Amino acid sequence: MKAAVILNPNAGNKKLVNEIDFICDRLNTAFETVTLYKTEQPGDGADLVRKLEGKADVIIGAGGDGTIYELINALAPLQQRPVFAILPGGTCNDFSRAIGMNQNPLKAVEQIIEKQTEAVDVGKHGEDYFLNFWGIGLVADVSENILEENKEKFGKLSYYMSVGRTLNQAEPFQLKMTSETASYEGEAVMVLIGNGPFLGGTRAMLGNSSFQDGLLDVFVIKEMGIEPVMAWLQTSPDEEQLNPESNLMHFRAKEVHIETTPEKTVDCDGEKETTTPSTITVLHNHINMIVGNR
Repeated sequence: MKAAVILNPNAGNKKLVNEIDFICDRLNTAFETVTLYKTEQPGDGADLVRKLEGKADVIIGAGGDGTIYELINALAPLQQRPVFAILPGGTCNDFSRAIGMNQNPLKAVEQIIEKQTEAVDVGKHGEDYFLNFWGIGLVADVSENILEENKEKFGKLSYYMSVGRTLNQAEPFQLKMTSETASYEGEAVMVLIGNGPFLGGTRAMLGNSSFQDGLLDVFVIKEMGIEPVMAWLQTSPDEEQLNPESNLMHFRAKEVHIETTPEKTVDCDGEKETTTPSTITVLHNHINMIVGNR
């Protein structure tokens, strides 16, 4: 098998840069060839993925959530999709956690060497793809309000510091949402659609959303307050909440269509590139990934 490593040297605290030579040496013990590519600017990783179609059996993304998002968006549309693996090197590394990758890159490379692969679902909205989540409202505001200096100093704790600053500023919007299993029309402060179970480096917000069941977990918080937030955090993995009187909705669906007034910025795996309206779907077992211990 031929492996290609696509490294973002600026991801996280740049810890991967000093370890990449050792990592590639370890990969060389398990793969026929290992080629290292280093990105210099946004878009480089996507260009490399497209150029490597049919030439690499395994593409290893070395970086944080932003790097993985870029690579997946280039890999998912390909006709000949290579196996994908993640060497975590960012702040939260949410999907790498979901698939059981050790957060120490030197240990994660040992998991990659084992070549244990599983098919995973991929979310799609418009022409864009995501592994972990799609969100509008509060979740996008929290991401927007993360201070870069806090991110560098406190890591994933910076996400929760932003939550504290943002909660009281949540602005309601008009939401019209339809799916094959549930619908809602009215005010909301957040819609969060999960494919993976981690957000901000923890399971607390997306519970046990499965990336292998062919379904999206949809959460709607209608009003900001302690009651809906606590209900959300305490939602059990298989519990749907469709009570129209509740401030929290939770259901699973294969496709969700969302319209808002006013137009809302979409946060997709931490990247904010599109706005509503949106149709979100799931591509079941779309990509084979090397996984760790789950």
